[in-house]
Amino acid sequence: MRWTNDAHRHLGVLPAYPFYGGPPVAPAIGARATIGELLSDLDREGTERALVIPNYGVPDPAIAFSFNELCVEAAGKDDRISAALWVSPRAEDADRTDEALKLAAEDGVRALKLSFLLGGKASDPACKPQLDKIFATAREHDLVVHVHTSPGAASDIDEVGKLVDAYAGDVKLHLVHFGGGMSGHIKLVGGRFFDWIAAGKQVYTDLSWAIGFTPRWLVEEISRRGLGHDRVLFASDEPWGDHEGELAKLAAAAGDGELADLVFRGTFDVLYGPKKGK
Repeated sequence: MRWTNDAHRHLGVLPAYPFYGGPPVAPAIGARATIGELLSDLDREGTERALVIPNYGVPDPAIAFSFNELCVEAAGKDDRISAALWVSPRAEDADRTDEALKLAAEDGVRALKLSFLLGGKASDPACKPQLDKIFATAREHDLVVHVHTSPGAASDIDEVGKLVDAYAGDVKLHLVHFGGGMSGHIKLVGGRFFDWIAAGKQVYTDLSWAIGFTPRWLVEEISRRGLGHDRVLFASDEPWGDHEGELAKLAAAAGDGELADLVFRGTFDVLYGPKKGK
């Protein structure tokens, strides 16, 4: 078994919900409610360290916020775990985001999790005060801002890329799912990801949810261009992703040399290891 670090997995069980007009369902069948269950999963998988994020997906931000303290508790209980805090760009969530940001100084907290799936938009002026506050807190506490990407609407890389332009000069920004689909992958591997790195942007990514050709193409472009090798991390996105499948996919592309060491261990330690001075 190869022990790895996982830069994106969730904790907390969501209620069933009638997605897309269907009956109430709970598709994330591997969701974990307790820290003990999470640690058992890490042992079974061979996961040495993990960034643990409040579970979300049901369109009620209060549920995601409710898991923040559980993630912080998990990080305090076992140093294999680093925590991300759920925060929101929406003005309607300002008070709850303020409460979440009060936890940013906790030792085990290494990231702030931001997703536009539950509302808001990077280019919406109404979201700017919250985004400024979130990134200022990340800057102050040397945290990574972890942002969901998927094709279309507010999570499209065209929109989320505005955060890279505005904030990633001095804040580490992790683009989850590498664009999340065909259009995002091609935009990023085709130039945008490498252009940002060359311009000094502190941009990182993972390949969870990445479709077939993407890991191979990205690895080839990293080799050809000579940059980006230290900006890619392994992430399972459990329970929404599949740890075994994601591991096999990225291991096949990364091989077993220096790039693999960075992807599966080293870059995680830089972003999500213990805070400086701890």
